[in-house]
Amino acid sequence: MAEKYDVVIVGAGPSGVFCAYELIKLKTNKRVLMIEQGKRVEDRVCPIEKLNKCVKCKPFCNITSGFSGAGAFSDGKLLSYHLSLYNQSDDDMYLGGNSGSYIKKYMNTADIKNLLDYTDKIYLNFGADPKLEGIEYRDEIVKLQAKAKKQNLDLIDIPIRHLGTEKAHELYMKIEKFLLENSIDIMFETTVDNLVIENNEIKGVKIKPSSRAFDTEYEAETIYADKVVLGVGRKGAAWLTKMCNEHNIAQHSGPVDIGIRYELPDEIMKDINKYMYEGKVIGRPEPFKDKVRTFCQNPSGFVATEVYDNNLTLVNGHSYKDRKSTNTNLAILVSHNFKYPFNKPIDYGMNVAKNLNELGAGNIVVQRLGDIFRGKRTWDEELENNKVVPTLKTAVAGDITYALGYRTMTDIINFIKAMDCFVEGFADPSNLLYGPEIKFYSNGLILDKTFQTSIKNLYSIGDGGGLTTGLMMASCSGVKLARIFCEE
Repeated sequence: MAEKYDVVIVGAGPSGVFCAYELIKLKTNKRVLMIEQGKRVEDRVCPIEKLNKCVKCKPFCNITSGFSGAGAFSDGKLLSYHLSLYNQSDDDMYLGGNSGSYIKKYMNTADIKNLLDYTDKIYLNFGADPKLEGIEYRDEIVKLQAKAKKQNLDLIDIPIRHLGTEKAHELYMKIEKFLLENSIDIMFETTVDNLVIENNEIKGVKIKPSSRAFDTEYEAETIYADKVVLGVGRKGAAWLTKMCNEHNIAQHSGPVDIGIRYELPDEIMKDINKYMYEGKVIGRPEPFKDKVRTFCQNPSGFVATEVYDNNLTLVNGHSYKDRKSTNTNLAILVSHNFKYPFNKPIDYGMNVAKNLNELGAGNIVVQRLGDIFRGKRTWDEELENNKVVPTLKTAVAGDITYALGYRTMTDIINFIKAMDCFVEGFADPSNLLYGPEIKFYSNGLILDKTFQTSIKNLYSIGDGGGLTTGLMMASCSGVKLARIFCEE
């Protein structure tokens, strides 16, 4: 007879993990199963560290899949929202993705503050660094914001709690152990192949071993559940879109963020690195006035690769507590808001990534900024003699402008020029652009105030369904859903 659970959580990223954690703390006695296509956190090892090349791990990338999710396995930065620092002026910036408008629609300010503070304390209890970056130099930050504003740039002031890539592993290993010791069942290296829906109500999920995930002849096993929670993260965004299309789950198309990872010397970024650790800058450069933003800044960090479905290789950034480089890297992302009749933003982003991957023979492409200004590609010997030494050794010298598109590239270049007037040296010709960096959280599921989809007892939290765009708010969404379950 098939297994039956009270709650099945699909995905063991921060949203699903914190949902399970809170169900334990609330002593619900619910029978809970988490299903994760990747490995235990202690078994997540990227071969690139030893082999100096991406081997495209099968069946799934250890960077994007596994307990703690993709974001926690990269640099592990938590946006901190202490009561005295909370700012309501811009939902998108201060609460992450759609979570600002969604949560504030159903929660008052005091409740939001309490939720954020509670979630932050969980991280602290499991070993997060108590130090907050960005609270010591208040006067200097105000001056930086004023300087940015002169270039029509907004420098967003949010304190950062930096876990660090290696320390995030340790922290989530403790959480993993806590869940297992408190009767949360976890199936690792198991893929949810499909949803079981009858009469517009979820009944369970169909699963396969991850090793047989792409074997269409393999018969999937059914796990039944009263409630199913989708916490699939950015890695699962394409799968989630497929499920929505197949089962008529209500959704809407959101923006897709397409851009590059930018690497430059620490010395150029020294003020922002010192005063804020991560500076989030937003601009709307001419002529298109698209939203362009920096994201995931890593002082003294390392550019990294991650592999998604269909062997798409994307670029990201890591920052460690103990291991340091002399370069800062950050994403520069352009938000693409497509209009009717086009409604496939994830497909669009994947096509951009595919084209760039082909230009790099399956690798990340890197190009000197000066070569872009001169309208030429970067050659190996130019990269070898470049003043900025790339931290991603597997990147292939080439020309990213062949694939990013005129509008995207124009936005990025004009943003870099505006940044150079704010941060001297930001547009130095030796600085490096790596591509592609794309954030797959475009498919926004239509949810009610309980995070329930248009399918009864099917819920969605975290980044994959377009609700959040980061570790802290993804974690908060999990906590909130667990509390909703206990109120029913």
